[in-house]
This record gives sequence, structure tokens and C-alpha cells, in this order.
Amino acid sequence: MFKSATFKLTTWYLGIIVAVSLLFSIVIYTLALREVSSRVGIVQTNVIWSQPDFILARDDQIHQAEANLVFGLAIANICIWTIGGIGSYYLARRTLAPIEEAHEAQSRFVSDASHELRTPLASMKTELEVALRDKTLSKHEAIQLLASNLEEVDKLTQLSSTLLQLAKLDTSAVISERVPLQAATQTAVKRFGQEARRVRIKKTLSIDASANRLHVEELVTILVDNALKYSPPHSLINLSFIRQKQLVGFEISNEGEGITEHALPHIFDRFYQTEKSRTNSHQKGYGIGLSLAKKIVELHYGELSASSAPGETTTFRVLLPRFTRPKQKIS
Repeated sequence: MFKSATFKLTTWYLGIIVAVSLLFSIVIYTLALREVSSRVGIVQTNVIWSQPDFILARDDQIHQAEANLVFGLAIANICIWTIGGIGSYYLARRTLAPIEEAHEAQSRFVSDASHELRTPLASMKTELEVALRDKTLSKHEAIQLLASNLEEVDKLTQLSSTLLQLAKLDTSAVISERVPLQAATQTAVKRFGQEARRVRIKKTLSIDASANRLHVEELVTILVDNALKYSPPHSLINLSFIRQKQLVGFEISNEGEGITEHALPHIFDRFYQTEKSRTNSHQKGYGIGLSLAKKIVELHYGELSASSAPGETTTFRVLLPRFTRPKQKIS
């Protein structure tokens, strides 16, 4: 589809170039002949008209000028069309490349989302079908079945909520305010209940960022949740703050098996998941949390990076602007 669109767009670009070059060629040809005729007219006023040699020379010069002009314009047009054709194809590819990437990303997103939705639904359907066929199903087994289905429903609810957040962020504008990072991170960490004891927040002087507080809290929640999932039980999660000229932020570090060099560039891709063995949580994620975190940081004109290696500490680094930037719609 995009190859066909590329050639069509190239044809349109080249057609415009051809039309413009032909128009200019006609204008140049007309003006040049008018100039030649004008100069010949000046010469004619100073010579005897009855001389046959002059008339023949005049006609010969005019025809020669016409031939040279046509030849020169033809060569120029061929060069313009050749270069224009190559340039048109390049511009067509460059114009359609973001659309093609967005189309492919959307296709992958729909495919992956369908797969992720289908898995828990299939699990629920299987459990319910087995239970319906079991004539001796006890009350205790029924309660376990309902609890299992409720867990799957919670996962689907979380997935749909995250997908809606991503969809909203794709077309949202951020209203920034002064956000005290230490207070925002403490609020986010408290959401984890007893697991919050594993998070060690390094106290610092007041550091304010220009951001949306709810977004910052969501960002911290995602990164801390990720650190808790991919670190040994009872290990500590270290959270420290950063101040760099016009940027402020924080780092979240955790121990664990680390992330391979191959996986590291893809961890912010939607639905990308690393090896199952890396997680110590029985609740496997869907691979969209870090994608949401990346989107939040981008909306704030900040930076989100990760550093890790197998068997080493994994660190996520967030930098946000200290001063408010103009509101801008992100598409």
C-alpha cells in the first residue's frame, strides 16, 4: 500500500515540477526570441534593407538562435526532470515514512492489545466451562473460581485503564505547575502499602519541577512498581533526586538480574516484555507501564533513560524542566 502511495506521490511531485519547468521554458523562449528580434531590429535601422546578404544572415542568425535556445532548454528540462524525479521519490518516502511507522505501530498495538485481552478472557472462559460441567462442584471450589475470575477482571480493568491513559495522553495538553518532587514521590510510594517499606527515599532540599503533579505521581508509581517486580524479595529500592542546571528529576535503582543489551533499547515500546524469569511477581505485567511513563515524560519535555546490564543494578533516570514551558498540544 505504501509503495503504491509512494509512486503516486512521486508522480504528483514530478508532474508539478514538469509543469513548472515547461511553463518557465515557454516564458524564457518567448522572452529570448523577443530580445533577439529587438536587437535585430536595432541593427536593421543601420543597414540597407535591399542587401540580400544581410537578409540571409539575419534569418540564419534567428534560426540558429532558436535552435540553440530549444536545445539548451531541452537539456535543462531533462536535467531538471531527472533530478526532480529523484528528489520527488526521496520527498515522497520522507513524507510517508512517519505515516507508515504510525500505521505499523497502530497495527502492532491493536494486534498486541487483542492478544493481551484474549489471554485472560480465554482463561476465564475455560475455568467457567469446566466449572459448569462439574456436577460435584463444591462451595469452596466455586469461591476459588470466582476469586480467580475476579483477579483476571482486575487485570483487564488495569489494562483498559492504562490503554485509556495512553490514548488520552496522545492528544492531551499538559497544564504545568510547581511540583515539589519529594512530596510527590512520597505520595506515590504510599500507594504500595507494606511494599513501600522497601523503597528508600533519599531526603534532600526542596526541589520543584514544572509539571503536572498527578502525572508525576503516576510516573513514580509506574517506575517503583517496575522496580518492585524486577528485584529480589525484601531488597531495597533506592530513590534519589537530581538537580542539573535547568532540569531536575530523580533516579530509581533496584537490584536484580538486570536487562540485557538487546532488550534495553526496547523496554519503552508498547507491550514489550523481557524474559519471564526476570520478574519475581506472580502478577505479570502487560508491557505498557514503561511506555506510559515515556509518554508522560515526553509531554513534559523531559528525559527518561535506563541503564542496566545482566547481574547489575538497574537504574531509571527522569529529568523534568524546572521552569514552565508554553502549553502545546501533542499529536
